[in-house]
Amino acid sequence: MAQKARKDRAKANAAALTNLHTGTLIVNTLFVLFNFLFKRRSMLLYVILSIPSFICEYVLESSGRPKYDPSTKALQNAGEDLSAPGLTEYMFDVIWVTWASVVFVILFGNWGWLLWTVVPAYGAFKGYSLLGAARGMAGMQGQQPDSAVPMAGNRKQRRAA
Repeated sequence: MAQKARKDRAKANAAALTNLHTGTLIVNTLFVLFNFLFKRRSMLLYVILSIPSFICEYVLESSGRPKYDPSTKALQNAGEDLSAPGLTEYMFDVIWVTWASVVFVILFGNWGWLLWTVVPAYGAFKGYSLLGAARGMAGMQGQQPDSAVPMAGNRKQRRAA
């Protein structure tokens, strides 16, 4: 049963990575063709703002690609789960927002790169909420529970409470 789960994850990871690489190839090829054939857009912004997307894609590729034995074609490692929440999900979001930004730049000009500001803004929001949660947890460690404080009064009053 565990072998079936590994094979299913390997198949899902391979399909997700194929879709990811295909989408990246299409979007970036369209941008370069549009830039050289029709209307000039900022190549400097394109390169600078596409680097995080390419880094995320490389990390997802290296950690999620299934590994097979070259001689027997047996599955050695299914790769990390690419549908897992957390950092993996955030890396996919960075890639998709970069794609949307590139399409907006093709359609609306260099102002389309403003959409990319969503990525650091969302990261700052998540970091701030995580910091607030950490402060709350640290503040709770110094407090004593209320039930440990003995109640004053006679026995009837304590039982009534």
